[in-house]
Amino acid sequence: MRLNTIKPRAGSKRTRLRVGRGASAGQGKTCGRGVKGQRARKGGYHKVGFEGGQMPLQRRLPKIGFRSAMQASRAELTLDDLMRVAGTDVTLKGLIEANLVPESTKVVKIILSGAVTKAFVVKDKVITATKGAKSAVLSAGGSFSE
Repeated sequence: MRLNTIKPRAGSKRTRLRVGRGASAGQGKTCGRGVKGQRARKGGYHKVGFEGGQMPLQRRLPKIGFRSAMQASRAELTLDDLMRVAGTDVTLKGLIEANLVPESTKVVKIILSGAVTKAFVVKDKVITATKGAKSAVLSAGGSFSE
């Protein structure tokens, strides 16, 4: 392969449509804009979602859902994930380095899903646990810093 022989794949590039070049060109006279109206005019502008004065769809439908901004700074950790931590000391920095929680995480909650066999020492106050997960860690000989 040589740089001077490289071409786009056949059929991947379409030629630009030249409008207003006669009826035989397929886009003559009105140039595909229809007849009259704001969209047919030069500089005819519509807001995105504008429906000619009719109440737009995004305003007719009810508002649903909520996305919390705090969600980015919170993370859940299962007991199975906790078993993948090297060593017995559990810190937020260590969880981020082990790729168990995202870097933007500020608060971690350990949830009961799986089993713990090592005695983990949870050292950060930002790492909390559900009642079941806490009892599982404590019964395995681990501890939480309060």
